[in-house]
Amino acid sequence: MTGEPGSPRDQAAGQAPERDRDSTPLSTVVRVRSLLPSLPPAERRVAQRVIDDPEGVANSTITELAQTCGTSETTVIRFCRAIGFHGYPELRLTLATEAGRAQSAAGGRVIGSDISPDDSLEQIVEKVTFADARAVEETASQLDIKMLEQVVDAVVAADRVDVYGVGASAFVAADFQQKLHRIGRICSAWADAHIMLTSAAVLGPTSVAIGISHTGSTVETIDALEVAKSRGAKTVALTNFPKSPIAEMADLILTTAARETTFRSGATASRLAQLTVVDCLFVGVAQRTYGPTRKALEATFEAVRGRTVRPDRRRR
Repeated sequence: MTGEPGSPRDQAAGQAPERDRDSTPLSTVVRVRSLLPSLPPAERRVAQRVIDDPEGVANSTITELAQTCGTSETTVIRFCRAIGFHGYPELRLTLATEAGRAQSAAGGRVIGSDISPDDSLEQIVEKVTFADARAVEETASQLDIKMLEQVVDAVVAADRVDVYGVGASAFVAADFQQKLHRIGRICSAWADAHIMLTSAAVLGPTSVAIGISHTGSTVETIDALEVAKSRGAKTVALTNFPKSPIAEMADLILTTAARETTFRSGATASRLAQLTVVDCLFVGVAQRTYGPTRKALEATFEAVRGRTVRPDRRRR
């Protein structure tokens, strides 16, 4: 990608500098996946082909790719430019390089994430753990550190943090709330649509509201962030798609890089990717408040220390 990195929002939207694309395996596929919902239909078909078979795209001419996707060569070129390349030759070269790196890192094995009805339990374990590991690795590789630092600053300075998420994202919100609560930070996690709105309505300029949504299209979470923003609170979105609707309500955007296919509704890899970002955010806050954090952790440990089964009470 050419040019200097833009604003934090631009970088979150996938406009990464050249060095990022060259230094991380399959980073182009990660970026294309994150931008998929925001592309026009014809370009989306090209993007899906890149996601499904990056090595095949690298070995295809522009005419072959256009025919496979049922579109024109002009659309392919527009797609390349939309994701930050000058043209198709640059995309092919980058995909070929990244596919080679990924295969080398996997020891020459090609492991898909789709689960088929004929897979053995051993194959299921291999595919699930591979997908989970890739979600964590790719999320870490594309995480905008400067953006994360701004979120850490906001949470440290806040007098109150409210976290919103429904479905699987609610569990991630509750995990973050529990972590912050244990180190003495005032934090609440909400999953009920009405309570999310009423909590957002009483926030102010010294508060932080964090909305968690893998798709970035969850209405309840978007509405809560919108209300929080209208009250002057600093708003943060954690999503897999930086150009999704939730981004419009966020001052700061943190992104994951999870791919879910056969059992997407199970929210497996996406949840782990979200937890990875939440853990990084929590540790950043904890480090920034090192002294008080250590005291709070020691106090909370002592508070629950006696709640474990003693050796003399165990059954023989």
